[in-house]
Amino acid sequence: MNPAHPNYITPEGFAKLRAEYDQLLGVERPRVVEIVSWAAGNGDRSENGDYLYGRKRMREIDGQLRRLSRKMKDAKVVDPRQQPDKDKVYFGATVTIADDDDQHRTVTILGNDETDASAGRIGWGSPIARALRGAAIGDLRRVILPAGEKEYEVIAIRYPD
Repeated sequence: MNPAHPNYITPEGFAKLRAEYDQLLGVERPRVVEIVSWAAGNGDRSENGDYLYGRKRMREIDGQLRRLSRKMKDAKVVDPRQQPDKDKVYFGATVTIADDDDQHRTVTILGNDETDASAGRIGWGSPIARALRGAAIGDLRRVILPAGEKEYEVIAIRYPD
């Protein structure tokens, strides 16, 4: 983990990573191992589709388990409900911003593993989140986006209860 860029994650986000890991390790991998064992007992493995596909799928599962394990090991779980200064934008804040054309946008700043731009959940390391860090209501922040530079005003800040 890079201390300059911690891998923050909410308790809910960490629980999702853990659930995915547990599902792969406890359910999916044993099922694939069983299929591979059965297929291996059927003779010629070079033309056995169940065996070949099963081995490939097992490698994919093992790779995903390693990635999830690394993410969980490097994660710094932060509960936004415990934020002591709820008047400023920090990890876990839901922020309403307005641009120069008075177009409002609401984003929630979460861990990079919890993002979903279509739902307004942006990563802590995204350009908008970096620009908003530490901002209070009424602050203006400039953001450099692929489409160019934009200025946003912070309209509202809230944290989960």
